[in-house]
Amino acid sequence: MKKEIFIGFLIGLLATAAGFYLYVEFVLAGTFEEAFAIVAEKKLYGKILSIAAIANLLVFFVFIKKKQDYKARGVLIATFLVAFIILITQFL
Repeated sequence: MKKEIFIGFLIGLLATAAGFYLYVEFVLAGTFEEAFAIVAEKKLYGKILSIAAIANLLVFFVFIKKKQDYKARGVLIATFLVAFIILITQFL
């Protein structure tokens, strides 16, 4: 049970990282390094992480559809962690 939750948690973090990469690479202008520099300069981490976390929604529903509830629970925990990180970045 704990292993399944941990796997879901890792998949949730990877889905968020992939969403972040895809957003920075394809939506923002320039190369990845230039776009990441703009994100750092304007402190847009929270906003982009919010958009990137949408990828977790897809993963969550795939796990629910396959009746892998513990992995879906891990994805949900990862999403809450990302939300907590966003909350912290908004106030710093």
